[in-house]
Amino acid sequence: MSDSLPEVVAETDAAVPEPAAEVEPEYDPAAPAPLDVPRTATGHAEVDTALDRLADADHLATDGHVEVYEDVHRGLRDALTALDARPGPPAPPRPYESRS
Repeated sequence: MSDSLPEVVAETDAAVPEPAAEVEPEYDPAAPAPLDVPRTATGHAEVDTALDRLADADHLATDGHVEVYEDVHRGLRDALTALDARPGPPAPPRPYESRS
């Protein structure tokens, strides 16, 4: 062999990268965590939908909770307002309002 040419070594066992070890996420006390508060269905679809929306706050940082809470509050307020707006039985006519 010549000293001017580098020696080429054939690798028969190609270097196979080892699979990356799964890294467990570090515990972050400030990270969002579900509260796992049970919600019982009320039987009123509008109210149940609003209460189910609270679960969205479990996956958000604290600064995202305000939007969820305001949305739930708006939904509950609308449901209560709708109860007041439902038509009831017609009022009886007043005698002095009759036109002849």
